[in-house]
Amino acid sequence: MHSILKGFHHTRFQTAFLALPLIVAGCSFSDSSKSISNSVESVSDSVGSVSDSSDSSESSTSNKEKKYQNEVSDYTVAYVKSSAAEADYTSYLKGLSDIAAKIGIVNWDQEPKTYLAIGKGLKKAGVEGIAYETYKKNFAGSDAEKMQNIQKGYESEK
Repeated sequence: MHSILKGFHHTRFQTAFLALPLIVAGCSFSDSSKSISNSVESVSDSVGSVSDSSDSSESSTSNKEKKYQNEVSDYTVAYVKSSAAEADYTSYLKGLSDIAAKIGIVNWDQEPKTYLAIGKGLKKAGVEGIAYETYKKNFAGSDAEKMQNIQKGYESEK
């Protein structure tokens, strides 16, 4: 009987001994997979950071453009309301140039968004008919494309 028990203990010991490398290997594999998973998350976070920074630069660009258009529109309203009788287009254009420079927009006079904003400003100011056509022509320097953008801005303003 002692030999049966001895064999039984020996078999349990062998089974436990054989299972030990599997448990150790399992832990090792588990730790490795965690390490790989953490590395992938780290790379993913880095890519996310790059993506976030490009999103923020895009959004700051669009915010800058919106701010610019709002300022041009508001400036146009103020200009039209304060100088309807003696319109001085040179001083108006100088004011546009100052707004663009302050926000960091170059070649503002070639930017469609400038003329869209002018159109919105004319609509907000309530300019209509002959007065509107006169402002549109003078603000655009008789340039057909610029006048078309002023018209688009005018029509887009409710």
